[in-house]
Amino acid sequence: MSYLYDLWDDFISLLFPRLCYACGNHLSRNENLICTECYILIPRTGYHLEPDNPVEKLFWGRCRIEKAAAFSFYNKGSRIRNLIHNLKYKGIRDVGYELGRIYGETLKNSDFTDDIDIIIPVPLHPSKKRIRGFNQSDIISQGLSEATGLPIDKLLLSRITVSSTQTKKSRYERWTNVEGIFSVADVANLRGKHVLLVDDVITTGSTIESCATELLKTEGVRVSVVALAVAPA
Repeated sequence: MSYLYDLWDDFISLLFPRLCYACGNHLSRNENLICTECYILIPRTGYHLEPDNPVEKLFWGRCRIEKAAAFSFYNKGSRIRNLIHNLKYKGIRDVGYELGRIYGETLKNSDFTDDIDIIIPVPLHPSKKRIRGFNQSDIISQGLSEATGLPIDKLLLSRITVSSTQTKKSRYERWTNVEGIFSVADVANLRGKHVLLVDDVITTGSTIESCATELLKTEGVRVSVVALAVAPA
């Protein structure tokens, strides 16, 4: 029976080839979404094990971040960049979930998430979410939650103003573009929590800074940060 199933699977793969979303090569029968080569070769930052790492340093003197890390490096033509592109612009949500799960396992096996209370995805404005159909940070957070067991709250932080795209903006323009655009919905439920803010890519850190600044207005809140990738400085 297994032999017949394998034949059928091979036939379907010829008609509808399954490709790796990182490199575009054909996936083997036991591979899903990301081929083994890409899984191995995607460079990990290891920042979750490194105090005062480059992601943490982005926020020095800007806002109080407990710890920060990123899974990989967002370089031009990189595998992680291709994966995030497939998630955000081609709607391949499973990619975001899988990457979140993979990174969540890594974080869980260190002490990075030991004192975290709740995961909060960086929110999209409702109008942008309607256009895209989903918030990529929500999907990544689901994978992180699955791996770590931490709860997600998508309602505590909301985006109340539409901002223009951050692409090609200077550091100062990125900050002014997101200043004051987030709002906390339930201060009582947030009070005293250690929050893990989740985003897809950190570039200048302006969006995270704006989120953290709003969250930190609530008594006793601490904020840590993770993303799938960090762009080169």
